[in-house]
Amino acid sequence: MGLASEQLDEVVHQLASKGVGQETTSSDYKSEPLLAALKSHGSELWIDTGDLELAQSVWRQELTALTTNNTLANQVVQSGVMDDVITETVAKLKNEAGEMSREELLLEIGFVINCRIALRLVKAFGVKVSVELHPSMARDFDKTLQYARRYFRVCPEFFIIKIPLTPEGFLSVRKLAKEGMPINFTLGFSARQNYLAARLSNPEYVNVFLGRLNQVVVDNKLGSGSMVGEKVTMATQRALLELRKGSSASQSKLIAASIRNGDQVAALCGVDVQTIPPKSMQDFVDSSRTPADIKRQVEVDPEPGIDFDQMWGAKCNSLWEVSDSFRSTVDKLMATPRLDDMTGEQLVSFLESNNASVFHRFTEADLEQIKEHGKIPNFAKWPETVSLDDLMTQSALMSFTKDQAALDARIESFL
Repeated sequence: MGLASEQLDEVVHQLASKGVGQETTSSDYKSEPLLAALKSHGSELWIDTGDLELAQSVWRQELTALTTNNTLANQVVQSGVMDDVITETVAKLKNEAGEMSREELLLEIGFVINCRIALRLVKAFGVKVSVELHPSMARDFDKTLQYARRYFRVCPEFFIIKIPLTPEGFLSVRKLAKEGMPINFTLGFSARQNYLAARLSNPEYVNVFLGRLNQVVVDNKLGSGSMVGEKVTMATQRALLELRKGSSASQSKLIAASIRNGDQVAALCGVDVQTIPPKSMQDFVDSSRTPADIKRQVEVDPEPGIDFDQMWGAKCNSLWEVSDSFRSTVDKLMATPRLDDMTGEQLVSFLESNNASVFHRFTEADLEQIKEHGKIPNFAKWPETVSLDDLMTQSALMSFTKDQAALDARIESFL
């Protein structure tokens, strides 16, 4: 478990669980007709923030959950709100930890902080909250299982566990979903990534980070970027609806994430879940729209603002296509003997041997380059063999890693 003893694990659990208690209900807040119209067309509405006061300023009865991540948690921690929690946790663990390494100590304190940030939100709104694992666990199957179970134990009624899309993530989510744990399988950027996730892992939720897809087209001068993420999101939604209709073994729902403005909120009407930043929520509510203007958009196939004559522009087709050959590869994967014993490396090798380039073998130097460039990659730095969705996923993960490092540094200043 990475801890000196079961007794110490219990100490951390008690620290992380402080704040579990009577929750406020969302009915204590006002209703909003525009949000009610979205819900009437099948969209569940979440808020994307870890900031309690900010969430309270825009909360409405129609909202049913919140999402946090490493970046949002870092923003909360850097504000100083969690300083007392860090001080208390450091004092307690230094007294109890024994031979715990500095790395283990940071992981445990970070675990406590993430739980306490999420529990503040649970207590304020009485709704579910997504909590995300430390990004250092993204390629560690055993640690992912361990910490996901520990998060869930803290608040099984309200915590949804957020796990990033990596080879090990696919396999750990498969196991945890079979245990009945609600998983938000995050950092998805294409219909095919989420098709594979729904078939192989069947998490409760998968994601398309649509705003980043629009931005990457703009930043790489491939076109206006308009409706790129929306097209991917709707294609993914239709693929998942088809799977849910055809098999009880694939029931994953789609989260439209990385929403940038109120227009996108309206354009995504009918998607299973929208997780909306407070600013975008306010933009939507303050628009001139009426509830009658809100229409289901899932069957709409928007025209994306992309120059398909450019190499990387042409590669954007892979974001919304789930080809027959890819479906056949997934069928073959699902029929593989001892699938539950597969490792991340074996999953990558299987997909490579079947000409499904889902994962590029990035070197450590590659990952450092991705981290330095930020969450929107520069395509000119990469060969044509790199898949666009995989590059976007790695860029998002490295961006979270950078923000987690800033969070860890603040914790370390208390040690």
